[in-house]
Parts: sequence; C-alpha cells; structure tokens
Amino acid sequence: MVYNQPTWGSLTCTDLRGTLPLLAQGKVRDVYTLSPDHLLFVATDRISAYDVTMKNGIPNKGKLLTALSEFWLTTVLKDVGPNHFVSSSMDSLPEELQKFSAQLKGRSMVVRKLNVFPVEAIVRGYLTGSAWVEYQKSGTVHGIQVPEGMVECQAFEKPLFTPSTKAAQGQHDENIHPDKVAQLVGHEYAKKIEEFSLALYTKARDYAAERGIIIADTKFEFGLDEDKNVVLVDEVLTPDSSRFWLASAYQAGRSQDSYDKQFLRDWLTKYLLKGRPGVVLPDRIIIETGNKYHEAYELLTGREWKEV
Repeated sequence: MVYNQPTWGSLTCTDLRGTLPLLAQGKVRDVYTLSPDHLLFVATDRISAYDVTMKNGIPNKGKLLTALSEFWLTTVLKDVGPNHFVSSSMDSLPEELQKFSAQLKGRSMVVRKLNVFPVEAIVRGYLTGSAWVEYQKSGTVHGIQVPEGMVECQAFEKPLFTPSTKAAQGQHDENIHPDKVAQLVGHEYAKKIEEFSLALYTKARDYAAERGIIIADTKFEFGLDEDKNVVLVDEVLTPDSSRFWLASAYQAGRSQDSYDKQFLRDWLTKYLLKGRPGVVLPDRIIIETGNKYHEAYELLTGREWKEV
C-alpha cells in the first residue's frame, strides 16, 4: 500500500469528555483508567523524535502501532512470557465509550494495570544510534566494554542488554550500565528484566529474519503484577520503539535505510531542528514517514494493511 495523502486527518489528542479519568499522556499514547485493574491505552498519531513531539501527526500511525503491537503480543511473543494485553475490540469496552468509536476503534487496547518499572529495557543487536556515538568516543556501549575496531551498524557477537532510565515526558532518558538497574529495581528483578528482554529480542529477531528484516535494536518495558511476576507492557516492536532494516540492503560500515522514524530523525538533524519543540512536518516528510510505517507492518506481519 502506498501512503500518499497527507491531507487525511490525524488524531493527535483524544477527548473522552470526562467519561474516564486520564491517567497519563505520553509522547504517543493517552492512558485512561478503565477500572481498578485495567487501563485503556489509546495510540494517537503523534510522533516524537529526540524526546520532542512534532506539531502535526502521521495519519493512521496510532492504528498501525496498535495492530503491530497486538500482532507481536498475541502471536510471536505470546509464549516467551506474560504480557499485559487483554483486548483491542470495541465490544470489550463499556457502553458509555461506544460513542467515542471514531477516536478509539483500531487504536485502543485494554490492558492490565501493573506497577511499571522505571527502566527502559533496550536490547541492541547492532552498533548504531546512540551506541555508535558512545563507541566512537570511548569504545563502550552504555559503559560496557565491547571489541575494538567495530564499524557502524556492525552486529554484536551476542545481543546486548543496554538499559536507560525512564524519564518523565519532556525530559531525556539516560543511558545506564546494566548494573545500575539493580539499584533502581533490586537484583532479583534486574536479572529477570534482562533475561526477559533478551529472550523477547531473540525470538522476534529470528522471526523477522525469516521475512528479510533485521531488528537492529528495540525497547521493552515491564511491570509487576500482584503475584510478583514480571510482565511485558506498553507497545512492542513497533517503528516507534525499534530499528528495522531490510536485510538484502544491509551493509556494515555505513548507516542503513530504516523502516522506522530514523528517517524523521535524519531530516530534523539535516535542517538543524533536532530537539526543537513545535516543529511542523511538511507533507513530504509525513508521506515518507507514513510509508515507512506501512511497509514495516506489512513486511513483518505478512498482512496487507487495511484501516479499521
């Protein structure tokens, strides 16, 4: 599918008019309290880069993120460990929310309400992004010593668990050494988060490789349920949280074309807009970013994208 109509409307903010309490508003998702045990995640069409949200959105982006997250959670990764997904069906929502179907259909998920760990669990299979920047300066990645002489986008011998802090909106995440996770959540949970993250990445990496896609890196988040189980939460393996590369075009030693928002990051950097608030995206960037997201969905799922 070719995405070529930037005039389509995008949903950059939800308004349920007091029906549910708004618990949090992230860079992309509006999170509502649905019940004492459940939350309603609504993925808007907002897009952020370098911890700053753009002024306008990417039409249908929220629906693509929701569909792709649901795909991973209910198929490829369902047996790796527990996750928070309950339902994405409008039929599962209370009657008073049905009138908001234009905002919720296709972009909302009912999920379990859990205590979320203050850690971004990043797994890197390749030397790119901020890891490449750090490596050039110090020969390390998140403070981890890695082999000398590596080149940009080279694969690590084994995937690295490279966490960061989970900053509040408007603030910057901080890359940290894996040992510091224990200081934030305790040794027991730090070990479980690392093992869970690496298992998820490995399963997804191998699945994607069969479809000609390299998952260069990705970010996971985890929560704790009432039985003290570590549970996978939030979005999973989307173009917002991952770098996807076409395997047939991959070549170590240079940057790669990505099926994710690296295209947007590159544009912001080129025009000296990195980190600047209130950036309005031109139609060309909206179209090309939208195409990247659509292609990622279709290549990874094997399904043609059809708007819900």
